[in-house]
Amino acid sequence: MRRKEQEETEKGEIIVGLDIGTTKICAVVGEVKGENVDIIGVGLHPSVGLRKGVVVNIESTVASIRKAVEEAELMAGCEISSAYVGIAGSHIKGFNSHGIIAIKNREISQEDIDRVIDAARAVAIPLDREVIHILPQEFMVDDQTGIQDPLGMTGVRLEADVHIVTGAVTSAHNIVKCANRAGLDVGDIVLESLASAEAVLSHEEMDLGVGLLDIGGGTTDLAIFSGGAIKHTFVLGLGGNNLTNDLAVGLRTPFKDAERLKINYGSAIASMIGKDHTIEVPSVGGRRPRILSQKTLCEILEPRVEEMLILVNQEMEKSSCKSLTTSGVVVTGGCSLLPNIVEMGEQIFDLPVRVGFPKDIGGLKGIVESPIYATAVGLVIFGMNNEAGRKFRIRDDKIFGRVAGRMKQWFNKIM
Repeated sequence: MRRKEQEETEKGEIIVGLDIGTTKICAVVGEVKGENVDIIGVGLHPSVGLRKGVVVNIESTVASIRKAVEEAELMAGCEISSAYVGIAGSHIKGFNSHGIIAIKNREISQEDIDRVIDAARAVAIPLDREVIHILPQEFMVDDQTGIQDPLGMTGVRLEADVHIVTGAVTSAHNIVKCANRAGLDVGDIVLESLASAEAVLSHEEMDLGVGLLDIGGGTTDLAIFSGGAIKHTFVLGLGGNNLTNDLAVGLRTPFKDAERLKINYGSAIASMIGKDHTIEVPSVGGRRPRILSQKTLCEILEPRVEEMLILVNQEMEKSSCKSLTTSGVVVTGGCSLLPNIVEMGEQIFDLPVRVGFPKDIGGLKGIVESPIYATAVGLVIFGMNNEAGRKFRIRDDKIFGRVAGRMKQWFNKIM
């Protein structure tokens, strides 16, 4: 009996991150070791059933989730029963809100902090939308601003600025439903750009000000941080699949071959490619492959990459948050591996740009140290930093109420 108890204490808590993306389903298993996490299992399977981050075929999505989870279970040597799940899609909208309460010249308690956050979230939201995150930005006690944790302070008035992220009820419902049907309880649903931020950004960058750009297969997700708090979120309905589709049409080649050509020979800046570099392009309908210039391929990719980055830059300027990104922009997700995307980003944003890789992890770090795994690893870190044991299934009538209330201390470690 003692040996069994010793084994249980030696073995850390298991947390699973499930990235349900447009091009891939990724399950990452982490084992908590004190304040660190070791990655002990990874499962990756092509995603079938999603478009632009939204479920369009339940059965196909469930089958893909099962295969990714089974692969992760085999590698980790454990049974997976729950996971933290990412959510994305152009239906995601974020906005800032302000709340104020009276505290009658006494010490501020946790109950007061909860009340002022509730006051800030008391805004009219359409019936077809649901709150996914409520993220505290800063607190104000009387006329003192810039407070990150007002607990124990004395004053007569407490105010709070929060960032509220909402999503379509049906989209969130379908993601939880797919996970449930694959045999998983959902510990939390998390905006994918916030999860990626956990994995690839440093505290210094979040404090100084940084823009995180997660370019996935179906969407491009933007999250801007400053002063250690989230300031703005935005989801653009364009991603790597648009690049692949442009190649498939422009080169008259099957989609799968276009994806392979993009990965092996693509570049965000065509002028970086020599004119004498040639590639073999498969044709459709049994026709013979053609020999084309690699520069031709990159000339198809460049305008689309430029369009995506310009649209993100316009959103940053429109939100008045671009001036906050003092330390620059961090690009992650599968498309960040496209050669010369950093150089193009620096031209368009007029800011320093780097590619974000998952960091501060142990175990199978050699496998997951890639922008492809940023969201899944971030979900594991998110799970480690937040209360464990919050499991819900779609049959729970209060599911979205629980999702709405669970996020009040998301930035606890900063506060």
